[in-house]
Amino acid sequence: MQIGIAAHSGEIPESLALETKELVRLLNERCKDAVLILGGYWGLMKTVVDQAVKLSMKTVLLLPIENENISAPEGVILIKTGEEYRARSVPLVRSSDFLIALGGSSGTMIEALIGYAMGKEVFILKGFGMPSDKLEKLGEYPDSRKNGKFRFYENVDDLIEDLCSSHIKSKISEIG
Repeated sequence: MQIGIAAHSGEIPESLALETKELVRLLNERCKDAVLILGGYWGLMKTVVDQAVKLSMKTVLLLPIENENISAPEGVILIKTGEEYRARSVPLVRSSDFLIALGGSSGTMIEALIGYAMGKEVFILKGFGMPSDKLEKLGEYPDSRKNGKFRFYENVDDLIEDLCSSHIKSKISEIG
C-alpha cells in the first residue's frame, strides 16, 4: 500500500506534531508494509519522515526543483522531480493508493483536491486550526462528479482504522 502524505511546509502547533507521530506509529502497526510518499523534508513533512525512519518504514520523497538538494536521513528514497512545488504534487498523489491530508495550507489543499479528482479516498485530519480545516466545508464530495471521497477525522486512531481497512481502487479516474 502506497500512502501519500500532504502536510504543511512551515511551522505547526506542537499538538499537531505529536498527533502526526502517533499517526505514523499507527500506520506502521496496522498497515503492514506501507510505503509513505511525501513532497519534501521540511515542516510537518520532516516530522512524518523522521518518525517513519525511526520505525524503519519505507519512505519516498518527491522533491520540487526549488528544494531538491536537501539532506535526508539514510534509507529515504529521494526523487528529484524537476518540477516546481505544485507540479510535483501530481505524481505524489497519482502514485498513492490513498492520501492523508494533515494540517496544511494551499499545498495540502491542492493535493487533497487532486486526490479527489483522481478518484482517491482522501483521509483528512482536522481540528488543529490549520487552513486545510476549511476543506470540510466542501463535504465528502466537493463536486457532482463524486470521483473520490473526502473523509474527515478529529483523531488519528479512527483515521488509521478506516484507512487500513479500505480497499485500493483498481484505476485512477481520468475524468477531467
